[in-house]
Amino acid sequence: MAFKHLVDLHTHTDNSFDGNHSVMFLCEVAYEHGLRAVAFTDHLEMDAFYRDQFDRTALQAYFEVAKAKAVFEGKLTVCNGAELGQAIYDRPVSETLLQKMDYDFVLGSIHNLPQMKDFSYIDYNDPAVDYDALLQQYFETELALAQWAQFDSLAHLTYPLRYIVGNYHKPVDMTRYAELIDAILETLIRKDKALELNTAGLRQPIGVTSPDESILRRYRELGGMLLTVGSDAHYAEHLGAGLEEGYELALRCGFECIALYQNRTPTLIPII
Repeated sequence: MAFKHLVDLHTHTDNSFDGNHSVMFLCEVAYEHGLRAVAFTDHLEMDAFYRDQFDRTALQAYFEVAKAKAVFEGKLTVCNGAELGQAIYDRPVSETLLQKMDYDFVLGSIHNLPQMKDFSYIDYNDPAVDYDALLQQYFETELALAQWAQFDSLAHLTYPLRYIVGNYHKPVDMTRYAELIDAILETLIRKDKALELNTAGLRQPIGVTSPDESILRRYRELGGMLLTVGSDAHYAEHLGAGLEEGYELALRCGFECIALYQNRTPTLIPII
């Protein structure tokens, strides 16, 4: 199925520590690929905001995207965004940033538990690592983030599974966290926040989106309407990757529209 309005609302430029290409180059790629809109959501890890100089990269990223907006006006909708990692670990800093920056779109995410390293760096073969306990704490933290609700879309809800299941092939019984996940989804709905359909897993060993179809269906069953789709691209070749598969999945789960955010306000765009 061909989709007319492909919108990628989770991408990273070389202003992210793990990004690789400039804003302007990525805009050129997005335009060539026929994307309707792209949001640049470079990493701002709020638990290390000043220590790791995210305050500087935040400003640099913002002004580079603002310039690209002007250059590509009429060709490509360019959204100035940010991915706030661990925002609730330092709420005053996070809230001050959001007051100062005139973002179009803000992702909320959790990449690590307090005083721990990113889930991607944990050795899940280590017998001392209780990954079920880590997942319990992770989803509890995701619920706290959803309750804070000063973002627009909750990013990659099942992020740790990329590594626990995808890289280490550990069995995870997701029914253990069903009540917590329901609480997260219900909180998003109540607070008019979106859920992200992150397509990065389609090109990674795990092979599924984050969250997967079962959670997307549950979100829709509970009344969820706001859905954003993002490739989580860190390279130009991944820009827009998996969007069509993501749109098809959204349709199967009962969604008719995806959300595009400008000035922190969603516009619903028909999938077909």
